[in-house]
Amino acid sequence: MIYEKNTIYILGTAKISKNDPISAVYEIFFTGIILDRDSGKIIDTTCNMVKDVTSDFIRSILIDYNLVDDIDQIIQEIRDRFYGMAQKAVIASVKDARNKYMMIKNN
Repeated sequence: MIYEKNTIYILGTAKISKNDPISAVYEIFFTGIILDRDSGKIIDTTCNMVKDVTSDFIRSILIDYNLVDDIDQIIQEIRDRFYGMAQKAVIASVKDARNKYMMIKNN
């Protein structure tokens, strides 16, 4: 997929618990978010889940939300729909990506 020139990639990270299967493969959890630089609309995402279907599911939750304006809805949807062991890490990584985007916007 080719992204418009007005898109940026932000990586949000979070710690994962030792009993989560992700920890056997990765030391940290990440969510990579591609968004419109000006509006904050999420265009695409990726994350380092063990199974592709899980990454695809997280992606389906995040796409089309606004990373700044819709953060509460994003968190609520993750809590309502994603019951994997990494739920807290997913939320934390999205919040981290939002904080990084806010720093970019404020500079």
